[in-house]
Amino acid sequence: MTSQKTEVDQLPEEFQVLRYETPVTDRSKITTRMGDTDILTAFIQVIKEGGENALHTHTAQDAFWLVLSGRIRFYGEGDVVLAELGKHEAMIIKRGARYWFESASDEPLEVLRVAAIDRELKNERVAFGPTRASLGL
Repeated sequence: MTSQKTEVDQLPEEFQVLRYETPVTDRSKITTRMGDTDILTAFIQVIKEGGENALHTHTAQDAFWLVLSGRIRFYGEGDVVLAELGKHEAMIIKRGARYWFESASDEPLEVLRVAAIDRELKNERVAFGPTRASLGL
């Protein structure tokens, strides 16, 4: 049996082919939207230093995080370290969980975030308190 390759521009709308190249930038953080559907979003974040520095939650998103390069450190309430992950390590965070994260190495952090959205819930990002930067931390 022989298979034929379908050209990307001829794919049925149910399929998306995505390509990614690490962006070259002077910014400390850049987010690239890879693609989405009505129930799923996919982003890649490149963070040279720092990160999501406010404790927050996503009310309707379960997220899968995969480290492509660098290291990431996830924190929970009270700045408790939940996990520190390196290249090709991943974490799933369920909707409603409170967390924040930061780059945990000298190498820039490159992380893939894929989230599934529960459309029966209001989908919002809720921050708890000020950012660590605004507190001078």
